[in-house]
Amino acid sequence: MQAIAVLAMTMTVVTASPQDFDLILANGRVVDGTGAPWFRADVGVRGDRIAAVGDLSKAKARRRIDVSRFVVAPGFVDMLGQSEFNVLVDNRAASKITQGITTEITGEGRSVAPLNARMIEADADLWKHYGIRPDWTTLSGYFQAFAKKRVAINLGTFVGAGGVRELVLGREDRAPNPDELKRMEAAVAQAMEEGALGLSTSLLYVPGHYATTEEIIALAKVARRYGGSYITHQRDEGTSIHDSLDEVFRIAREADIPAEIYHLKTAGPKAWGMMLAVLKRIEDARAQGLDISADVYPWTASSNSLHATLPFWARAGSSKEMVARLQDPANRQKVRVELEAEYPDLVTGGAARILVADTLDPALARYEGKNLEEISKAEGKHPVDALMDIVMADKGNTSKISFSMNEDDMRAALKHPLVSMCTDSGASATDGIFSTKRNHPRGWGSTARVLGRYVREEKLLTLEEAVRKMTSLPASRMRLVDRGQVRPGFFADLVAFDPDTIIDRSTYVNPWQYSAGIPYVTVNGQLVVDNGKITEARPGRILLGPGYSGRSRR
Repeated sequence: MQAIAVLAMTMTVVTASPQDFDLILANGRVVDGTGAPWFRADVGVRGDRIAAVGDLSKAKARRRIDVSRFVVAPGFVDMLGQSEFNVLVDNRAASKITQGITTEITGEGRSVAPLNARMIEADADLWKHYGIRPDWTTLSGYFQAFAKKRVAINLGTFVGAGGVRELVLGREDRAPNPDELKRMEAAVAQAMEEGALGLSTSLLYVPGHYATTEEIIALAKVARRYGGSYITHQRDEGTSIHDSLDEVFRIAREADIPAEIYHLKTAGPKAWGMMLAVLKRIEDARAQGLDISADVYPWTASSNSLHATLPFWARAGSSKEMVARLQDPANRQKVRVELEAEYPDLVTGGAARILVADTLDPALARYEGKNLEEISKAEGKHPVDALMDIVMADKGNTSKISFSMNEDDMRAALKHPLVSMCTDSGASATDGIFSTKRNHPRGWGSTARVLGRYVREEKLLTLEEAVRKMTSLPASRMRLVDRGQVRPGFFADLVAFDPDTIIDRSTYVNPWQYSAGIPYVTVNGQLVVDNGKITEARPGRILLGPGYSGRSRR
């Protein structure tokens, strides 16, 4: 808890002598991100930094904004943003900046790099749909593409162990031989030198699922040598979550590395009520010297690919191989048997908890916004057959929303002092190509939901604690030493919001709605949201990890 104790120190408020500022946010209720009580002050910005906090009433400024009705806080940090490709398609990151998110951490399992020609070709349908195609194979190459695109938000990324495995082994279910493991370790080392924050895994998906704990430890040790951390979509989030936690703790212990658990949840009715025990285990691990924390989104539904519901053997290999496998009647029967055993209520209500969110093929758009039970009844099919048919028709590109969590469990995680906030969603917009994509409302309003519903309405959290969990806590976990606080010398990522009106407006039925009550947002000192309007400013930067060497490779 040492890091949290350091962050909780009350900031000294300074009074500046008359001087020029580029921007002054005047007379706001400053919640500085440390968890300390709010105080009334002006915040002066010069260039990309906070230059002063205090009484600036006599100071000159190119622009002074009266924020006396608003709270001024550090820009929010999304611990799992997923916008690395989205911002190359639409650089506004509109659904993120309109909820006050100024920094995203990304790279879950398979990061934006490293890549090879085989991996790029495997996603050819997606590249064609969005009008882009990677011209990079390394993180440094992607960072150059990011800089050329001029993006509104800051972004830091982990290197995905699943992607590294695919780079060397493809999508095969086997262990690497010693030479292959050395190549995987070298790929992690290169990514760390190019600016990765650490190593990530996504063990619920292919090919990350095929990795043994020993393989992950070997790669995590490489990240640790460069000062990185380990972040994971752990192997199980349901009834076997305690076995999964054992693996997280073992990796942290044997690699001697800080660890973060993505989107902490206890999923499925059989796991409901387990969250308090899970949180206690994280506390106990820290008491034993392991540097463990977690993040959560404030919703009881998750979202991922529809094919993720299938058994691992059914989705092994490429999408073409998966589709071919599902065309075999014997395989289809095997899938039905296994899924009915795992989800015994599929025919008696469970299918209604699986909502088809988005399809890539426009011919399949009729399924969007409908649950699997509705689809199966309309087409006279078993729910598993309906699921497999959609996966096949869309070549594995369909996304789903699953209503699998319990509100009390989510609230317990959200309230816990070691748990920060994430959206687990890429940036979207109400216009442009992403306005045709139905997605989870967590990508549009997670921060506003925390501050509106869980702070103002339900008082689950204090205002100061909620802001800390969205600013200095994630910044400290990611070692962003000059972001996450309203403090002179820190980068001027700031958000001014109305505590009386801030709220999420996005819904599962109609996700395309920006949050309310956030009139001003700055990224690196520039207003990206001004009086509620998205500006032309695109000041976002790549946030480089501790192992960055300055060497550039495409």
